[in-house]
Amino acid sequence: MRMNAALKMLILMVIGGTIYWGVEMLWRGYSHISMFILGGICFVIVGLINEFFPWDMSLIKQSVIGACLITAAEFVTGLIVNVWLGLNVWDYSNLPFNVMGQICLLFFFAWIVLAGVAIVLDDIVRWRLFGEEKPHYSFWSK
Repeated sequence: MRMNAALKMLILMVIGGTIYWGVEMLWRGYSHISMFILGGICFVIVGLINEFFPWDMSLIKQSVIGACLITAAEFVTGLIVNVWLGLNVWDYSNLPFNVMGQICLLFFFAWIVLAGVAIVLDDIVRWRLFGEEKPHYSFWSK
């Protein structure tokens, strides 16, 4: 049972990491292995939102929670990868409302959209590949 859960998380992490790496390649034209890892971790974490909260929580609320989680993970990763290790994978210093060049308000809003997509995709993967509950959502309220 434990191995199945670990394998499921690994599969989800690889799916999320691959998709995020692809998004970065399309957006910036390059990426870094740390973004594959961070994208995978964020995909798993965001996917767990409706495992801990009721299905009838609106997708908008889930997406905002996901954006908060992604922003926190991005900040911690930025401190490690960019500040501590000096790899300079990204730098938001030139953008308004940034914190230490590692996170910024503009990308928080982008994470809301991407979190919504990740939540739905995670649920579809869990339903189709792992036989979990069929996804159902309310968009605005509840």
